[in-house]
Amino acid sequence: MTTAGEQRAGEQHAGERPPPGTALAAPADHRAGARPPRFLDQPLLGVVSMAAFTLNEHGRINHWNHAATELFGAGPLQAAGRSPASLLQIPQEHRGAFEPEAFGHVWCGACMVPRADDGEPAEVGWWVYPIEPDGIGPDGDQGAVRVLALAADLRRLREHGPGLAMDDVLVAAPDGSARRAAGARMLRVEPVLGPPGDDGLGTDGSGSGASGSGEADGSGHGDGPLVRRLAELLPAAGTAAADAIASRVLALGRPAVSLSMTLRLPVVPHIGDMPRALRIRPRAATEGGADGAHADGEGGAPGTEENETLTFLSEAGQQIGGSLDHLQAARTLAEVLVPRVADLAAVELLESVVADSAQPAVDLDETAQMRRVAVAHNDEPGSWERVLPENETLRLAAGTPFVQAMSTGRPVHIARMDAAHAARLSDALGGRDLRPLFTGRDLLVVPLIARGRVLGTFKLLRKPDRPGFGELDLAMVDELARRAALCVDNGRLYRREVQVAQELQRSMLPADPPEVPGARVHYRYRPAGQAAQVGGDWFDAFPLPGRRLGIVVGDVMGHGLTSAAIMGQMRTAVRTLAVEDMRPDLLLRQLDALARRLGEGYVATCLYAVYDPVARRCRFANAGHVPPVLVSESGDSRLLPVPAGLPIGVGGEPFETIEVPVEDGSRLVLCTDGLLERRDRDIDEGLEELRGRLAGPAHPLEDTCDDLLDALATTAPADDIAIVAVGLDGIPKEDVAVWELEPEPSMVPQIRAQVAFKLAEWRLDAVGDTVQLLVSELVTNALLHGAGSIVLRLIRGDALLCEVYDDGQDMPHLCHADATAESGRGLQLVSHLAARWGTHRTDGGKVVWFEHRLPR
Repeated sequence: MTTAGEQRAGEQHAGERPPPGTALAAPADHRAGARPPRFLDQPLLGVVSMAAFTLNEHGRINHWNHAATELFGAGPLQAAGRSPASLLQIPQEHRGAFEPEAFGHVWCGACMVPRADDGEPAEVGWWVYPIEPDGIGPDGDQGAVRVLALAADLRRLREHGPGLAMDDVLVAAPDGSARRAAGARMLRVEPVLGPPGDDGLGTDGSGSGASGSGEADGSGHGDGPLVRRLAELLPAAGTAAADAIASRVLALGRPAVSLSMTLRLPVVPHIGDMPRALRIRPRAATEGGADGAHADGEGGAPGTEENETLTFLSEAGQQIGGSLDHLQAARTLAEVLVPRVADLAAVELLESVVADSAQPAVDLDETAQMRRVAVAHNDEPGSWERVLPENETLRLAAGTPFVQAMSTGRPVHIARMDAAHAARLSDALGGRDLRPLFTGRDLLVVPLIARGRVLGTFKLLRKPDRPGFGELDLAMVDELARRAALCVDNGRLYRREVQVAQELQRSMLPADPPEVPGARVHYRYRPAGQAAQVGGDWFDAFPLPGRRLGIVVGDVMGHGLTSAAIMGQMRTAVRTLAVEDMRPDLLLRQLDALARRLGEGYVATCLYAVYDPVARRCRFANAGHVPPVLVSESGDSRLLPVPAGLPIGVGGEPFETIEVPVEDGSRLVLCTDGLLERRDRDIDEGLEELRGRLAGPAHPLEDTCDDLLDALATTAPADDIAIVAVGLDGIPKEDVAVWELEPEPSMVPQIRAQVAFKLAEWRLDAVGDTVQLLVSELVTNALLHGAGSIVLRLIRGDALLCEVYDDGQDMPHLCHADATAESGRGLQLVSHLAARWGTHRTDGGKVVWFEHRLPR
């Protein structure tokens, strides 16, 4: 109950027109001699909380209670310092009541605002009361609070039926009379307590309040109806506290705010066995029977039945919402309903909801394909599994209660189904004889609707020896259906989000390891144990010019879609920069500069390595990542002393490149910190354990990756895990030929002859003429446009690679030569005859290369 009054506001503004912009607001009408409020004579069937918030002199929110959070979906931190109009989406014509210019009035009205739970429009009633400027606000700040606003969801209030009403809003005046505010709507509100004072009593501290008994109209304090009714509404407080509250309201003429009471609602549940899946304390046995209930339905301590019903709804809601799997939520719904509410429960969801292949439709008919996802009953095991198998796909015939429930959005109740009706329903469902299941039983079909869309239905059946579904059962099942539908839809949306994140991450990671001469690459990736924690770990291996291999492992800070997207950008950037064949430290420097240009959130660790199978050397640069492990052919393992460096995106420090000689048959293992970190060990201990497990005789790289995951990773890792294992085999020396050439014209025919001899030695005479022509073009180009010494290298592998090095800085490029041009056709010829060709810079010059396919 809320009692509110403001004599000053009533006297000052009586007969005045409301300020502009408040067409639906009504100033309070303080009429003397009004009859006692009607709610004093009505039974209290329930208590609905009122959202209460206060505004300072600037019209900004400075107090926000828990009921306001539930109604509007915004917490105290979100609401503090904001205006109600900007926070609550109040219509334009109602905003004037919340502006400082209108703070002297008492207003009431109703408007439509979105609901906090599903975003659907809801009708909300609100009241605005002025507070004395020199009063003490709910937060104890003197002189700051100027307005108290109350709001409530009218639909929720009406659903509870007749009870405490506010068609007559009590306005207490200092003379002790109870007056009514005009224009208020039918509402029920919760008991609230006035602003704290020195002793919680009247202004004189005696608790007597203002003079005047107020007994004549039934609203005074003492032993009047108002105090007696307050004592009934506040059983925990007692008559003395009710008298004090009434005295203070009557003395100050201000509303009472901010006291929440928990009262038992007189709801009567079905008397029967407790559900198997719920943890509800059973009722104590009484003389009325073994189950603790009298034959007439009354038994146990007062309020026991209603408390058990509320406990059932609470426990059932918690268990249904305890899983993020929408199918598990549907199964739990069936389990909690049997046998507490029904003897058989079956849940059918739309096929699109089960597979999450499309958004649930708004309008449904008999063409919708359904899937039965859960069945629970209290008969003998195996009784109904044959006629109602789980995971069965079905189409519902038109005119059945199931289609009717989905089309109308309302439950369908068929009491005591006779044999003829059971036969018609069995025929409509088709396929199996369901008459024994329906005959003589109560059938209740309830739609599952969330966010305005139908997800499916569930049907409940009660045996003939059990009372049919009553009004209380229907209300309880309807409430449980709303909760279950929201849990199922949330699970569906969660699954879709996880699938999107995983698909995004999977598309940005390499599919198959590259096949390059002189190296074998294998990798493993394991996502985090929680699907929502999809992270930014990435890895890659790609061929580089000169038969070299680029290897990268990185870890973007954070988790989720953003990290996965950043990971994809990082991997693409590394591949793009690596084609330029720059040193590893220069590549990380370019990557760091790019990340800082993209934004502050682009922070990642990264380890980049380049393996040269001809020179049998490996170069590394590190940006805050864990170091790699190198295992020799003999089985000795060691952590490579790669300088740690700062992560990508931090900047400020240069990176370093180290070069390590490697022997043929060695193994190189790179990983992310998800493999090493655990609660019982730090990264250093994990690295040492990794090194120890890699030592010893060589095993297949695939087995090595699997063994590391089994030994070092947990079954549900908190972070992603990426492992890259590379076998460093090297290219045999007999497959490589190198010539150092003097930069003079006579070298061209000489090198053609030497290349022809080497191709004959390799038994590649079939491609000899073409390769000699291409070699002469590249050597001539280096002689004319290059500088310094010239080096030619041939490498035999899956293709024949020819590289020409010189010290010049001008990069050749392909151009179009017209019919009269005397030059410019050399690279056109190379581009036409070679399988691939390209150029890249080196530390001292450039390289022009081509590849030619080998004969089969």
